Amino acid sequence: MTNGAVGDQGTTGAPSPGSKPSVAVSPAARKVAGGRRNPSVVGVAPEPVPLWLRTTAGWIWRLLLLIVAVALVFWATSQVRLLFIALFIACVFTSVLRPVVKTLERVVWRWLAVLLTLLAAIAVVGGLLTYVVASVAGQWNDLAKQFNAGLQQILDFLNGSPFNLHLKLSDLNEWVEKGRDWLTQHSGDIASTAFSQAGSVAEVFTCLALAIFCTIFFLARGTEMWTWFLNQMPAGSREPLMAAGGAGWYTFSGYARGTVIIALTDAILAGIWLTILRVPLAAPLAVLVFIGAFIPLIGAPLAMVVAMIVALATHGVWSAVLVGVGIALIGQLEGHVLQPLVMGRQVSLHPVVVACSVTAGTLIGGLLGAIIAVPLVAVTWSVYSRLHTPDPPMEPDEPEEAVEPPPDAEPVR
Repeated sequence: MTNGAVGDQGTTGAPSPGSKPSVAVSPAARKVAGGRRNPSVVGVAPEPVPLWLRTTAGWIWRLLLLIVAVALVFWATSQVRLLFIALFIACVFTSVLRPVVKTLERVVWRWLAVLLTLLAAIAVVGGLLTYVVASVAGQWNDLAKQFNAGLQQILDFLNGSPFNLHLKLSDLNEWVEKGRDWLTQHSGDIASTAFSQAGSVAEVFTCLALAIFCTIFFLARGTEMWTWFLNQMPAGSREPLMAAGGAGWYTFSGYARGTVIIALTDAILAGIWLTILRVPLAAPLAVLVFIGAFIPLIGAPLAMVVAMIVALATHGVWSAVLVGVGIALIGQLEGHVLQPLVMGRQVSLHPVVVACSVTAGTLIGGLLGAIIAVPLVAVTWSVYSRLHTPDPPMEPDEPEEAVEPPPDAEPVR
């Protein structure tokens, strides 16, 4: 008995010197360990697809669904383009005129405030157009003479060193005569094209009339219409829709009002600068600067080029250079002072995003797409930011100090 006990202790007792201690392992633990090394041991088949591939595939089909949804939205919008443009213009008019209506509403009825605001806006726009047409008609004869003299200066400059083109004013007149002959020969085709475009002119007036009609009701009953729409939605989705709508309208109205204020400021400054330089057609060119301000990135440079051409043809090269410098300085004032001051944090898009939006809008919808791309992207980002709860931001990584390996470390092979 003693020997057996001693033999058992010799087997399961303290290990002998130089040997590793033995640990008793139960059959269940051995089964679990074997299952980890080989899942088929415990009846679990291994995953045929790696985890990273399944995650990537999940993101890909979600992105494809999102692209299809966006494409369907663009397709549906293109089918009712006239209605979409009218509603967009109505929203712009409403955002610009709403502060005036709110001010007048304190002293008169709301409908009367809306009527007075619209009449005042129409009078201002009509007065500006009348002034532009009258200024062009009054300066046309003098402008023609100045253009002839300016063209002669340009030809003299091109004929001299280093160009030596040997051009004459008679050559330009010959080209003009050829253009007139071409117009005479193709007058029938041009007339048919004009008649075919009559429908487009009718669409423009229809779109403008619908926009004004919608603007009247947006100004007078906009809050009630929005509340009615929310009441048609399920109770659980009303609060998110209200938050998204408020964020979107805040951004859109800020962009529209800010763009109008900035465009008006640019036009006034450009008109003053052109008047100081005695460039003809200063008022129409100022209106062109005003219109160009609504097209981000490319509108102002195009207006600057037109103004420089007029100055070059009438007063020579140095006048064109001064016009370009002045309008470039106005652009710098707009980008660094007016936009942060007027728009503030209502529209905060990176210049890269603005450039990509304008390019995509131009490729999809031409000039109209370039105009509406930036506000649509700004509204979309504002709604997403309002409904999305971001995770805590990452801290910038600091460079880790180089750690030398211990002297007894083996080299990695």
